[in-house]
Amino acid sequence: MICTLCGHRCGVDRAENETGFCTMGETAFLSKVMLHKWEEPCISGTNGSGAIFFTGCSLRCAFCQNWEISHMRKGVAVDLDRLRDIFDELADQGAHNLNLVNPTHFVPFIAKAFSRYNKRIPVVYNTHGYDSLEALQRMDGIVDVYLPDLKYTYSLPARRYSAAPNYFEVAKAAIDEMFRQVGPVQYDENGLLKKGVLIRHLILPGQTDSAKDVIDYVAEHFEKGSVLFSLMAQYIPCGDAVRYPEINRRLAQEEYDEVAQYLMDSPIENGFFQELESAEEEYVPNFDLGGVLPPEER
Repeated sequence: MICTLCGHRCGVDRAENETGFCTMGETAFLSKVMLHKWEEPCISGTNGSGAIFFTGCSLRCAFCQNWEISHMRKGVAVDLDRLRDIFDELADQGAHNLNLVNPTHFVPFIAKAFSRYNKRIPVVYNTHGYDSLEALQRMDGIVDVYLPDLKYTYSLPARRYSAAPNYFEVAKAAIDEMFRQVGPVQYDENGLLKKGVLIRHLILPGQTDSAKDVIDYVAEHFEKGSVLFSLMAQYIPCGDAVRYPEINRRLAQEEYDEVAQYLMDSPIENGFFQELESAEEEYVPNFDLGGVLPPEER
């Protein structure tokens, strides 16, 4: 498999144990499987979203809250049968959806798992947004809800904090492809999202202008009400943030208020605000491999 799944387009043959930017092979590694209660209400509902956390990442975000799995690669390999069993186990537990968290670099493996699986609940593709069109097209017809980040519109912070200077060019094309596949948002009878795109943006310290530019882009690019927007305030300095003094602090109340007001004044009608109080380590999952191994091996 010559890999072009993300914006780095490394071109390595991961089937032959070559690794690129994500440092992962062809077989999926998982670090946690859980009913996630802390996503947006239309994703988590009352029972929780069936989150499947994949190990590794196509970005190098210095502030990543999931550092243990994205950079340190904590996780264990699963085969296709085990991944399909996990889908069923989450559905049996009452999950409202299957939430594929950071799946980009394992898309061929995931698509193969779904090729011999009858979906019981909607599939959510929860991504950093740095997905290639080829990766997303492999998921066409599988994914019901896309949950992409739109981290940056400026290349300087994208390069400095995530090692992806072309992030915006890749992400905007990716989100357009997501929207082409699933169309405008649709809800079920319980108010849960059953189709559509929910775009997230995490406010970084000192980056209020960047956050406003993201809001402007979404407001100008999509028709009112066709996508959802989620403004996230859960930033805490994790991982390598200590190396970057300007982001090695929590988000100030004044910064949050400024961006939140800007969003309220924008043409965007449908979306979510995350409270600043959510910026606590207690909301970061414990990546203890829970739910990954089959019951007889736990």
